[in-house]
Amino acid sequence: MILLRLRLLRTPIPKDEYGIPLSPTWSVTKLLSSYPEPSISPQTLNRLHELAALVPPAEGTPEHETLRKEISELVRLVEAVKLVDTQGVSVSARWDKEDADKLNAEVIPDDLSNKGERLDLLLRHAARTQDGYYIVDADRKRNVS
Repeated sequence: MILLRLRLLRTPIPKDEYGIPLSPTWSVTKLLSSYPEPSISPQTLNRLHELAALVPPAEGTPEHETLRKEISELVRLVEAVKLVDTQGVSVSARWDKEDADKLNAEVIPDDLSNKGERLDLLLRHAARTQDGYYIVDADRKRNVS
């Protein structure tokens, strides 16, 4: 009886001829809205920019507030994923079977003892290197104390 009432109260979801809903039936945004919003401090935002070698937007600007909200939403998503109960879930390494044809023996040699050769294979794709390291230009100077 209760189940029947619930079915009557629910509006039917329009579907195509294959039974696929014509519009989304749920959204990540609605799901995440039930979780508390994390607070990202200006210091944390500045530190993230420093670690990424980027110049942060000035505090109090619309860009700063937009970026703070976007990063807060990413943190909320990560925290929600961390809450998923994975007890009893086995990890299945299917990538080795599914992507075996995509592996390139020249880029990923079987012999792991030739680390120097593998490093050279990777570094040859870089625009700039020096002494076996990638050279990355930062758009600002680092404060080194």
